[in-house]
Amino acid sequence: MSEIGGGSSSIRLLREVEEEGGGGERPKEPWKGEYVKSIVYGGLDAIITCFSLISSISASTSSSVNVLVLGFANLVADAISMGLGDYVSARTEQDVIIKERRVTEWDVINHIDTEQSQLLTHFQALGMDYNDATLVVNIFKKYKDIMVDQRMVADKGMLPADEEVTPWKNGLVTFTSFMLFGSTPLLSFIILIPFTNNDTVKFIGACIVSAIALALLGVAKARISGERYMFSIAMTLFSGAMAGATAYFVGWSLKHVAGLGG
Repeated sequence: MSEIGGGSSSIRLLREVEEEGGGGERPKEPWKGEYVKSIVYGGLDAIITCFSLISSISASTSSSVNVLVLGFANLVADAISMGLGDYVSARTEQDVIIKERRVTEWDVINHIDTEQSQLLTHFQALGMDYNDATLVVNIFKKYKDIMVDQRMVADKGMLPADEEVTPWKNGLVTFTSFMLFGSTPLLSFIILIPFTNNDTVKFIGACIVSAIALALLGVAKARISGERYMFSIAMTLFSGAMAGATAYFVGWSLKHVAGLGG
């Protein structure tokens, strides 16, 4: 759900800029786009999930066939689950905002004085002078839709519902992103089949391909979040390495300690 973190954080940010003189280099804008974040973060989740599965299977079995069969089966199942989850989440978010707006609209129409007073208090809490806050609220009072939007933000921390967002597209984008990026760790097994039968070599290839894909998505994540590139890449690679190492250890333990490997 789209939420406003509160006016206090915005004021603190403005004060920090003012203290620094407001000059210097203009901050870089993040990547924009309706589905950019879903693609990047869905891709990161897919690569780490699939690579972890490959690691656990590779540690517990010597057959690359098992890796491919179980890997793709799990990939498709997870992609469907993620896609449906994104669809349901987006649809629910829209429905909740629409219903909350109807309630706020009723309150504005039937209790305008109370709503006006609460909005005035909200603006004063943000640091606005009483006279300026009163002027702004009186202007908003002339426009019902704007007044409702302001009360939604001030009282419930919700932005107006984005009518252009289509939940089924969100789900489809997430599914596609998960499938494309999640299949990356499996590519080395497929590509190396004509050249070698050594499953260890294929697993090492999967590690290399996964690391490259994670590094590229780490760069994309930095563009979105505003992080430093090297830090974002390092954290992304570290997350993948930790997940893969843990999965490999679990698979190895099941095979050599519990005797469950094939």
